[in-house]
Amino acid sequence: QVQLVESGGGLVQAGGSVSLSCAASVRTFSGTTMGWFRQAPGKEREFVAAITWSDPRTYYADSVKGRFTISRDNAKNTVYLQMNSLKPEDTAVYYCAARRTYSGLSYDTDAYDLWGQGTQVTVAS
Repeated sequence: QVQLVESGGGLVQAGGSVSLSCAASVRTFSGTTMGWFRQAPGKEREFVAAITWSDPRTYYADSVKGRFTISRDNAKNTVYLQMNSLKPEDTAVYYCAARRTYSGLSYDTDAYDLWGQGTQVTVAS
């Protein structure tokens, strides 16, 4: 069964860093655009970053540009999110997602058809 499993969340002080990982259970990465999203309590899920399979090309939400970096290791079927200069407003459950039906970048949650279970990131002020 195809699954995405996130890891690496936790509690960090404002200004600190956290690295998230998302591993696929099977070799489904070929040609797949991967994305990271987040959802804070009482808010809708929002786009954070995305990366294509080849080139690779990346795309970031304005709120994280310059602080977060998305990357992938296709040999390990893993996508990463390095988060630096964290702010309390970055507190959320972070989800990785796969866009298996089309390889282009997208910030739309509906464009992604496979989701992980999420990992909590809490940034203390």
